[in-house]
Amino acid sequence: MESSKETGCQTREGPILCVNNCGFFGSAATMNMCSKCHKDMILKQEQAKLAATSIENIVNGSSSSNDKEPVVAATIDVQTGAAELKVVSVETSAGLASGQSSEMKPKEGPSRCNTCRKRVGLTGFNCKCGYLFCAVHRYSDKHDCPFDYKNAGRDAIAKANPVVVAEKLNKI
Repeated sequence: MESSKETGCQTREGPILCVNNCGFFGSAATMNMCSKCHKDMILKQEQAKLAATSIENIVNGSSSSNDKEPVVAATIDVQTGAAELKVVSVETSAGLASGQSSEMKPKEGPSRCNTCRKRVGLTGFNCKCGYLFCAVHRYSDKHDCPFDYKNAGRDAIAKANPVVVAEKLNKI
């Protein structure tokens, strides 16, 4: 058998502990960090880039975003590696008055079958007529569906199969 010096391959002496001393094992692909520490480090780097670009846009005043979109402001402590993100909403007072009325949606009641009014929850079936039905009334003949399946089928076939007409031959 050949030794590792002859083949040029290096053998590891043992598993490598994470460089953050979290107790898990790291790998060379993740810079000798465990997967969790590596993921956290990448997330912090992305947050720092986002914060830097958003602060730069605020300072320069060259924000390409709309005035009603939230602006992300961040504070980064480099020594401890902690990052805080704060979402600051920038809206005018007129925008607040119109925004509150659009946000307030009337509370929807429980979903019920349109025929028997039975509560269906997540097991309801939406019909092509636009209503919700239970398992008993889901078929079109059980709830007297006004949707015209014949014409819908004819239209689908006509759309999928256009008429092909060959050119007429010239008589000699």
